[in-house]
Amino acid sequence: MTETPIKGPASYFPAIEKRYGRPIGEWQALIRQRLPARHMELVAFLKLEHGMGHGHANALVAATLAESER
Repeated sequence: MTETPIKGPASYFPAIEKRYGRPIGEWQALIRQRLPARHMELVAFLKLEHGMGHGHANALVAATLAESER
């Protein structure tokens, strides 16, 4: 059996964990602590406070907010 490739924001997760040294769950907890902040406010927080690149921050925020809407 072949694995289905991960698509969407979650496709960035392995690179985020490797580059920034924290599991995705920790990043998502930080994001959830700042809710109900807006999407771009959360992206800016990750970029400014944690030195994260825009694409990685955006992917984390998008995935976390999508989970919260379920």
